[in-house]
Amino acid sequence: MLAAALAQQGLAHPGQSEAETRREMQERAEYLSTHRTLADCAEKLEARGNDALLQARRSAKLESLRKKRSISLDKPLLKARSFDDVLNTDHHSNLTVIPETADPAILFTGNASCILTPETTEGPYWVSGELVREDIVEGQTGVPLTLDIQVVDVNTCEPVPQIYTEIWHANSTGVYSGVINPSNGNPNDATNIDNTAFRGIQQTDDDGVVTFDTLFPGHYTNRTTHIHVLTHIDATVLPNNTVAGGTISHVGQLYFDQSLIDLVEKEEPYTTNQQVLLTNAKDSLFSEEAANVDPVVEYVLLGDDISEGVFGWIAFGMDTTFSRNVTPAVYLTENGGVENPNSGNGSGPLPSGPDPTAQPSSTPAA
Repeated sequence: MLAAALAQQGLAHPGQSEAETRREMQERAEYLSTHRTLADCAEKLEARGNDALLQARRSAKLESLRKKRSISLDKPLLKARSFDDVLNTDHHSNLTVIPETADPAILFTGNASCILTPETTEGPYWVSGELVREDIVEGQTGVPLTLDIQVVDVNTCEPVPQIYTEIWHANSTGVYSGVINPSNGNPNDATNIDNTAFRGIQQTDDDGVVTFDTLFPGHYTNRTTHIHVLTHIDATVLPNNTVAGGTISHVGQLYFDQSLIDLVEKEEPYTTNQQVLLTNAKDSLFSEEAANVDPVVEYVLLGDDISEGVFGWIAFGMDTTFSRNVTPAVYLTENGGVENPNSGNGSGPLPSGPDPTAQPSSTPAA
């Protein structure tokens, strides 16, 4: 089955060999077979009031986002319900109209279904030394996405406060900032190594929650749409607003409902992406994770149209005693990005996507 998945998809990440992909999938399977999942914490989280707390804060955040974008609070919401088969590529039954008076307990239910993103690879596009910040858009264009993430310790079933949670993802045309790679946009654009868009770090609050303002990621060759997540324990914030030290205990990926991806892909500038769109059902890494857990972000549309933005939320479990060794492709320094000569970065097929700063509009949206 593993060989078939690899043959169907090709390489998991540009620059990865089949052997590396095979090893990565086996490591994830072994991790899941020997570790608790967040599903084991459902009753304890509910008993401590975690679900009610998150429902209230997410309801308030949703109202704040609609006001910020001048969207009427009376408009109905589109909600993605949980689904039995996360590999279902249609998900038509998952979109339901919720009245504006909907109880937050109904609208934001699903966190207690206990989503876990299992341990996985950092991939070839992780940059060490990114900025601590909530807004990671940097003026680029696309569908606004506000992402609410809770981190829970699967050993204690308690939220994990005061740890640094990092995310990074491709831009709307499927290219990562900060890394020059033959498989990442225009490899001749030397300025991309200093680009920091769609990368950021936030410290979890007392409830183990962080929020990021970003844009919905674009797709790239051989992968479905996803966001990388990494946690830093006992890290220190430096005067330049980056983190250093501590240990890395979790590396994972977040995914999206295929129906939402399809909706976003009809918008500019996503329509200019020339790379082949791989669906969730055909992504072997997604399939491997979805066979055991639900790694898909739940969401509502902020308005009548996808262009008005998306509010998404997810929780993931982590083992705070676990330590990972990760290898950055690039180190972000005070003088800009510096390529790591030991990262193994730079191999793989060349996709047809545009360079990371190429946007169809001359004036990027704020």
